[in-house]
Formats: sequence, structure tokens, C-alpha cells
Amino acid sequence: MVIEHFRDGAARAAYERAMRDGRGLPEGLEYIDSWVDLEYSRCFQLMRTENQDLLSLWQEGWTDLIRFEVIPVQTSQEAYQHFGRGGRR
Repeated sequence: MVIEHFRDGAARAAYERAMRDGRGLPEGLEYIDSWVDLEYSRCFQLMRTENQDLLSLWQEGWTDLIRFEVIPVQTSQEAYQHFGRGGRR
């Protein structure tokens, strides 16, 4: 999970850049979906990669507009399996 914290008033500029140039994702980094808070101060993005270095590479192109917070997550199904429940509730 990537939480993008837009720098002061930079949400518009970030969206304009993304519409003009795309997300700028390196090969091997997959965008899944995103949600934006109603104040346009944060964007919560679900990304997938086997190579954490790709996240840093992607972020470099956006640091003028965004401060990033990266939180490794797993699916609920994976958590169930980790605790030996096999996905049963």
C-alpha cells in the first residue's frame, strides 16, 4: 500500500502530470487501484511488485509533488493462511 501525501496544494499538478505523461511505472511495478481522500491531500494506492527497488525508482519521478509512505500489506486470505485457518471464518 502506498500512501501519497500531496505537498502543499500539489494534487492538481500531480493529476495534470499523470494525465499528460502517465504514471511512469517501471516494468515490474503494477498499479492495482487507488482511492483519494475528499480533501485531495492523500491518495491510497495498491501496488504490486516482487522488487521493492522499483517502488523507489518510481517515486523519484514524483518527489517534487508527493511525499510517499509505503506499507507492505497482504490479503486477508494470506493472513488467514498464515495463522493456519486456511481461509475459513
